Amino acid sequence: MTRMSMVVLYLAVLFVPGAKAQEIEQHPTPGQIYCSGLLTSTPISQESYMITGEESDTKIAFDQGDYVYINRGAAQGAREGEEFLVIRAIDNPMYINWYHWQSFDIRALGKVWEDEGRIRVVKALANVSIAQIEESCDYMQRGDIVQSFEERPSPAIQPASHFERFAAPEGGPEGRVVMGKSFDITLGMNSIAYVNLGQAEGVNVGDYLRFVRYPERTHEVLYQTSDMTFRVEGFGSAPGRHSWQNVPREVLGEGVVLRTGPQSASVLITFSLREIEAGDFVEVEKE
Repeated sequence: MTRMSMVVLYLAVLFVPGAKAQEIEQHPTPGQIYCSGLLTSTPISQESYMITGEESDTKIAFDQGDYVYINRGAAQGAREGEEFLVIRAIDNPMYINWYHWQSFDIRALGKVWEDEGRIRVVKALANVSIAQIEESCDYMQRGDIVQSFEERPSPAIQPASHFERFAAPEGGPEGRVVMGKSFDITLGMNSIAYVNLGQAEGVNVGDYLRFVRYPERTHEVLYQTSDMTFRVEGFGSAPGRHSWQNVPREVLGEGVVLRTGPQSASVLITFSLREIEAGDFVEVEKE
């Protein structure tokens, strides 16, 4: 068969009515995996940290390509070529609840540990190592915590056709979107959501979670007009009051779990119909 014949045959198969193109399995990007951060109560060792770096007399922060110094040298087992992850505990600068009990939910889950990037040792001295910033999620600064590099799983991303807009509850564990990465309160596709479902609820990396909203249950939020679900001044109202349990819920989107803590998970939103907000609910999808 000639090359031209093979091309014609391929095109004929591709455009046969009803034929489906094979879906290529998608995965999160390295940036999404290694810059996701985690809200967790698990204690983090703070023995290894960044001391400072080159040009420290003028630089207040360090970025990709810069050389930094860490307090682990040959005597502490560091070696040239070794990689480390850099993380930092961060606090919410706003302290304003988007939904009732938000600050309580955050405190109950532990600390927010932000991923700052990855460094590689280029010179191991006795008690200090010189490392270069290979990848950065954000700037690095003096005192950032240094951890030995461990490869993180790269779960498969379901195609958009997997999403069920009117999916019924499946009876699995249910939690809440506590906040987004960087304390965001409004999220969409490719955002990272921190939720209060984790290892204790049987949630694992690679699981899929569904984001849902219940009228009159979810939106005790900062901006909402009271009781707007059922009545709007000048624009009508429903006769009588309906319980949220008797009104259809909205399925907003879904996402895949990238990391887990004892009672929390970092979730990459892979599909969303509209904005997902802090205070919306999540449930584990059954396979």
